[in-house]
Amino acid sequence: MLTQAAQDVLIHHSELLQNNTVVVQGQAGVLLIDPGLTGDELTCLANDLSDRGRPVMAGFSTHPDWDHVLWHADLGEVPRYGTARCAAHMKDVRSHADWKARAAEGLPPEIAEDTPLDLYGLITGLPAGTVQIPWEGPEVRIIEHPAHAPGHAALLIEERGVLVAGDMLSDVFVPMLDDFDDANDPVEDYLVGLRLLEDAADDVDVVIPGHGSVCGADQVHARIEQDRAYVHALRDGGVPDDPRINSPEPGWEWVRDIHAGQLQQLAHNRRTT
Repeated sequence: MLTQAAQDVLIHHSELLQNNTVVVQGQAGVLLIDPGLTGDELTCLANDLSDRGRPVMAGFSTHPDWDHVLWHADLGEVPRYGTARCAAHMKDVRSHADWKARAAEGLPPEIAEDTPLDLYGLITGLPAGTVQIPWEGPEVRIIEHPAHAPGHAALLIEERGVLVAGDMLSDVFVPMLDDFDDANDPVEDYLVGLRLLEDAADDVDVVIPGHGSVCGADQVHARIEQDRAYVHALRDGGVPDDPRINSPEPGWEWVRDIHAGQLQQLAHNRRTT
């Protein structure tokens, strides 16, 4: 189930939410980015890597959403990194006695019984300001930004021209804002994240979103502009001209509900501020 996206960069694609697990090959083994989703898929991934003689050396979670902090014992006991904010968020999640029940409640019902949670969210936070993942393989630059979720990071594999975008630049999901509270402006935070991705885009040949299809250099800026146009329309209370809402892929019509919820939340915030 592994497909090649670029030299030394492979993808393992999950079915339900089109999650992309990214495998970066080094001389001694691999770095796994956002492995998921079900136990069978994770076991398949582990078997594929074993068959290739590629042990897992380290993992990285781009952000603390449930589908990006999964792991399976078959992948081995290795360091699983994330930004300091990502790790702190997951530590807080696991500090509650009923954390596993809460996590299970948030899973899609189709895979709730098949998603392994024992190793859920066991992330080692890298010191604030760390700019590279510490592993023996191609250099992977960390681009931390405030969009979408606490401690979200895109990853730039500079030697291979690959940008791993986390939950941004997807062709199936519209931009999903972080929660609203008194400490942040999730609209502006998202625009900041897009600007940081744009700064890196000129050196990119391949973009791998957390969900959906991979795109090449000819589509990178178009995806950034599409996400930016959506966020601007959302902020201004307009109707986005966005195929992810107006003509979604079959089975993805529920993305319209995400949009409607965000529109409602922004309207509520405008009324109360």
